[in-house]
Amino acid sequence: MGQDRSEALQAAVRAALAAGHAVSARGHGSKAFYGNPRGGEPLDVSGHHGVVAYEPGDMVITARAGTSLAQLEGVLAECGQMLGFEPPRFGGRGTLGGAVAAGLSGPRRPWAGAARDFVLGAQVINGRGEWVRYGGETIKNVAGYDLARLYAGSLGSFGLMLELSVRVLPVPQTELTLVLAPAEPRQAMVDLQRRPWPLSGLCLLDGQLYLRLSGTADGVAAARAHIGGEALAEGAAFWRGLRDLELPFFLGAQALWRVSLPPAAPPLDLPGSWLEDWGGAQRWLRTDASAQQVRAAAAAAHGHATLVRGDRSGGVFHPLSTAAATVTRRLKAELDPRGVFAGGLVPLD
Repeated sequence: MGQDRSEALQAAVRAALAAGHAVSARGHGSKAFYGNPRGGEPLDVSGHHGVVAYEPGDMVITARAGTSLAQLEGVLAECGQMLGFEPPRFGGRGTLGGAVAAGLSGPRRPWAGAARDFVLGAQVINGRGEWVRYGGETIKNVAGYDLARLYAGSLGSFGLMLELSVRVLPVPQTELTLVLAPAEPRQAMVDLQRRPWPLSGLCLLDGQLYLRLSGTADGVAAARAHIGGEALAEGAAFWRGLRDLELPFFLGAQALWRVSLPPAAPPLDLPGSWLEDWGGAQRWLRTDASAQQVRAAAAAAHGHATLVRGDRSGGVFHPLSTAAATVTRRLKAELDPRGVFAGGLVPLD
């Protein structure tokens, strides 16, 4: 069934090429709000699902792009393993292909790695209608130009992903969430990251630090003894809410921005409400400030800002540098020369 479905998707791309129109891959629509507005005819990939290969000893799983994250993580959990980049599920409807295409990573990212770091191989339909394979199912197979990882964060602009091989991690023996209220929370956040604690989450919200420890029982206990704070009984729910943008902070009518900054950068002079994740490297802002104001403030602090929710007519992503824009255009021209994929990375003309 998987082979037949892959061939059907390839035929759909070739038909679009022959007709001269664009297509846009759609799974369950959990990330339709993210990225530049998409055009093209919807190409349903949700039926292309299932685990293709999994050897727990190799710590690699290969699955079709339409496989739900819930299904994938259920299979991994049976063997005590997990997706290390902690991808958002957005209501449980997220898929593996959507997670990689969006390139979004959860609170564990600074300590475990980003989505692209876990991609070992991919099977893709490119913009010529060809079925190509990049990378492999082991780390040793990833040599030379690592083209598979180009698709992480591409939002479907470079091709249609069919299968993905991703590295997985062991589930920690134990996890504990602590809540602290230090007098200088931002400095405390910086100091905590300088110590050899088994951190897997560090968030600043409303003057309180939320800190997740993951590792062996002895290691977590030793860290807790030094750090102090109060244990959060619903710690797992807090991190899920942060991962999926479902905490009360994320609700409301104001625009939601994701601001990427050096972790120790001072607060930006912008109106609104802030939540700092990734130890200060990822900051969420709810504001009525204009896109120009937000992006100018982020750039002045050596960062960039992405509009996650709000009016997308003014663009979603921070303007690229001349060099980065040139590389992106060249990649699009090489991988999708006729523009058959109307993804959310490259803006519509």
